[in-house]
Amino acid sequence: MTAVRVRLRRGIGRGIGRQGAAVALVVMVLVAWLSFPRFGSPDNLRDMALQGSFLAIVALGMTFVIITGGIDLSVGSVYALGGVLAAYGSQWGFVVALVLPLAVCGLIGLLNGVLVARTGMAPFIVTLATLLLARGLLLAITSEGSTTYRIASGSAFLELGRGTVFGFGYPVFLALALCLAGGLVLRRTRFGQSVLATGGAEQSAVLMGLPVARTKVLVYTMSGVLSGFAGAVTAAYLESGVTVIGVGLELDAISVVVIGGTLLTGGAGTVLGTVIGVGLRTVIQNVINQIGTLDSNYQSVVSGAFLLLVVVLQRSLATRAARGT
Repeated sequence: MTAVRVRLRRGIGRGIGRQGAAVALVVMVLVAWLSFPRFGSPDNLRDMALQGSFLAIVALGMTFVIITGGIDLSVGSVYALGGVLAAYGSQWGFVVALVLPLAVCGLIGLLNGVLVARTGMAPFIVTLATLLLARGLLLAITSEGSTTYRIASGSAFLELGRGTVFGFGYPVFLALALCLAGGLVLRRTRFGQSVLATGGAEQSAVLMGLPVARTKVLVYTMSGVLSGFAGAVTAAYLESGVTVIGVGLELDAISVVVIGGTLLTGGAGTVLGTVIGVGLRTVIQNVINQIGTLDSNYQSVVSGAFLLLVVVLQRSLATRAARGT
C-alpha cells in the first residue's frame, strides 16, 4: 500500500510539474475574479478570448518550430505583412484577401525552413534575416508605412474578423479549431512524432530514417502560414491593414510557448500547454488594464515580472515532482 501511495504521489507531482502554468492561471483567474467585479463579466470574457485568439494562432506555429529545436523570429513581421496583404487583396474579393497573405507568408516560412534544414544555418540568424525581409516588404508595399489599406465596409472578408457566434468572435473559434487540429497532429500522426523526434534527438531520428529535413521545412512553412492567417484575421477585425502591429509579437509567442511547458531545447511540448500560456498572458494583461492607474511605462515591467514569477513557479513544481516530494 505504501509503494502504491508513493507512486501515486509521484505521478500527481509530475502532473502538477508539467502544468505549472495551469496552476498559475487558475490562481490568477480566482484572484482577478474576486478583486475586480468587471473581470468576470461576459463582455470582458469575450474581449479576453478575442485578444488571445490572434496570439494563439501565431503561437501554434511557434510551438511546432520550438519542439523541433528551432526558433522563428520572423512571425511578428510576417503577421503584420499578412494583415496588409489581406486588406490590399480584399478589393478583389474574399478569396484573394485570404489566399494572398497565406501564399506570400507561406513562402517566407518555406524560405526559413529550406535555409535551416538544407544549409544547416542557425534558425536565429535565418529568421532574423526574414524578419527584416518581411518588414521591408511590408514598408515597400505601403510606401514606407504611409499607406493604409482599408477594407470596404461591405466586403464579405470583414465577416472573418467581426462575425460572432454566441457573442464570441469568429477568431476565437478559428483559434480553437486550429489548436485542436494542431494538438491532434502533434500527438496522433507520424508527422507529429517526427516533430518530437527531431527536437529530442535529431541524429537518432536521421538514423531511424525519419524525414528530419522535410519536417523542419514543413514546421517553418506552417509557422509562416499561421502567422499570415492571424494577420489576415486581424485585418478583417480592424477593417484595415495596419503597418505598425506585430512589433515584439515573436517574443510574446515564444514566451507563451515556453510558459506552457515546451522546452526551448526541443523534443517536448504540447499545444494545450501553449493555449494555457496564452490564457495566462491574456489574463495578466487584462488585470493590468483593470487596475487602470498603473502608468503605461511600467505595464511591461509588471507583465514581465508576473511571467517571470510563473516560470519560477513552474520550475519549482517540476523540481519537486522530479524528487517525488
